Amino acid sequence: MSTENQKYNDAERAVDRTENSLENAADRTKNKISEYADRARNYIDEQKRKNEEPTRDGFFENLKASAADAWEDTKDFADKAWESTKDTASDAWEKTKDAAEDVKAEVRKATN
Repeated sequence: MSTENQKYNDAERAVDRTENSLENAADRTKNKISEYADRARNYIDEQKRKNEEPTRDGFFENLKASAADAWEDTKDFADKAWESTKDTASDAWEKTKDAAEDVKAEVRKATN
């Protein structure tokens, strides 16, 4: 039988895993934003080398050309982030609920 301390430690570890998962997702998102900023810079530089005016529409057309690959990468990235966060958050929630119930039971025992 696990002790109260073990249950709290389990819950704390679950919360830490959730926090790490969210931080990793944020880092991956930041990296994606940087990637798109680099693509925009590259498009602008390419247009200038051609002596053509870079436009927002032109940039989006350029992105559309690689949209199929980008969509699959994004979908895979989002799916992994969802599953990781969902599972970790669910585990943390369950462990926290269990620990809270145990504390309530101990309080009831102590006050009866």
